[in-house]
Amino acid sequence: MKEFIRNIYCDESCYLEHDHKNYMVLGALMCDKSSRKKICQHIREIKLKHGINKFQEIKWTKISMQKYPLYEELIHYFFNNNSLKFRAIIVNKEQINHKNFNQTHDTFYYKVYYQLLCRAISTKNENYIYLDMKDTKSARKIRKLQECLKNGIYDFNMDHIKRIQNINSKESELLQLCDILIGAIGYLNRGDILKENHNIAKEKIVNLIIKESGYNLKKTTFLSEEKFNLFFMELQK
Repeated sequence: MKEFIRNIYCDESCYLEHDHKNYMVLGALMCDKSSRKKICQHIREIKLKHGINKFQEIKWTKISMQKYPLYEELIHYFFNNNSLKFRAIIVNKEQINHKNFNQTHDTFYYKVYYQLLCRAISTKNENYIYLDMKDTKSARKIRKLQECLKNGIYDFNMDHIKRIQNINSKESELLQLCDILIGAIGYLNRGDILKENHNIAKEKIVNLIIKESGYNLKKTTFLSEEKFNLFFMELQK
């Protein structure tokens, strides 16, 4: 008997090969399906409390000192809600050597996504995976990822991975929350937080996540960590 149905919301930051960003971050925010509506409603209430439309998109790039109290409360909400869990994989793209492994950047991208999701998926229950719709390649990305996961966890009949689909982040509070978390991790590891003209509000959010999680966001967490799990991929050259 299945205990629950798990929803997994995935987002990515600086994953392109030649975007001049040295760290890519892929993140997955998980919750049981029965809690989704209540969580979304709570996030909308937080938005209204801070004077913005409940359907307005929240995201890392919009953080400012004026809006800091909103994002501060969202971070507290994530860490205080036992239904929400997060996992991210961080890759130093300067370590990538596709030639040595006879792979394209596209192939490597799916390898990282597989590593992210194989531990996010509950093999005892049904899983519904939602990816942020980025570009015209999104449909192809879905098919390729579905194939990798089916083969990787031997789920050929789709007993565990019931659905993988693209959704618009503007319509999903959970994707938006995932974007904020991966944004903070990338901001710290890419060194943006050290720049002279860096965003003070973003620095405060990074430090808040460090405090709430108990991790410095610059190294792999314990494998058993369920709430806020980070994996820094070490690549052989």
